Amino acid sequence: MASTVREACLQGHPSGTAKDKTSCKKGSEFFLRLNKDERDAFVALCRDAETSAAREIRELIRGNVKKHG
Repeated sequence: MASTVREACLQGHPSGTAKDKTSCKKGSEFFLRLNKDERDAFVALCRDAETSAAREIRELIRGNVKKHG
């Protein structure tokens, strides 16, 4: 079993529909609303940690799915 989403994409989707890695370059989008000050503070923290807000949110989601899924 693939340990990362990238590995899963390179191996092909579980559904068997992925023909190559280009089909995995963009997944679905998730929109949320939050206070501008909170968003700006989070983005600044991520920047200071040399990561992106999107990457950290994806990791949060993956961790929760793994823990509770």
